[in-house]
Amino acid sequence: MLQEITPKKILTIAGSDCSGGAGIQADIKTITAHKMYAMSAITSLTAQNTTGVYGIFDTAPAFVAQEIDCIFEDIRPDAVKIGMVSNAEIIEIIAAKLKEYSATNIVVDPVMVSTSGSRLLSLEAMDVLVHSLLPLASIITPNIPEAEALTNTIIKTKDDSLHAARQIASDLNSGILIKGGHFADTADDLLFWQNEVYWFKGEKIVNPNTHGTGCTLSSAIACNLAAGCALPDAVKNAKDYITGALRAGLNLGKGSGPLNHMYRIKA
Repeated sequence: MLQEITPKKILTIAGSDCSGGAGIQADIKTITAHKMYAMSAITSLTAQNTTGVYGIFDTAPAFVAQEIDCIFEDIRPDAVKIGMVSNAEIIEIIAAKLKEYSATNIVVDPVMVSTSGSRLLSLEAMDVLVHSLLPLASIITPNIPEAEALTNTIIKTKDDSLHAARQIASDLNSGILIKGGHFADTADDLLFWQNEVYWFKGEKIVNPNTHGTGCTLSSAIACNLAAGCALPDAVKNAKDYITGALRAGLNLGKGSGPLNHMYRIKA
């Protein structure tokens, strides 16, 4: 008789990266590496690779709603990660469905600009993101350019990061993780949660292949929340995972290549 195994279940709501390094492909690899069950609702198809984003084709909002319905009505997720959502209608649908199903452990990666510098979130969608989706999150994970966009400030120092985190958190009940990968000398991340400040030290890893780092980190956080970790522990574990994926030194493509999501899995 087969032993019943029920893994934790993670839903990623995000865009597809046909080259496999970011988006739902990176999310599914990350979730699988955490020995959890991955599901996806695709918000956009993208034509992209390690050198840039060359085309975006959005999913119809009604179809995104249908994807989410099919998932929650059959295999309810233990955590939800939200990545690329490029228009206001899709953001509104996602927010409405998450409320409808009382989703928990929601991680929002406010994807606005790709690693290669391409803008992925339309300006008119920003207001809907801030007022409809971010308030539902357990944690949001902007990088420094995204935190600057959310606060209309410039972030050059750790004090700037803390000021921005406090500003973002002023209207939210979620943790704010400002990723420090854009700092010149360190890769220290700041978590501001329940009016407490947590710094996660990180060395600057010399690796030009950083395609999909934001997707990977946010998915790893979702996995750790699903496993029952407190938010600071979930962030620490996720940062350790992505550090290992960067150190593994995968080198694919002509531009900023992907990470080795499966570095922990023995051949």
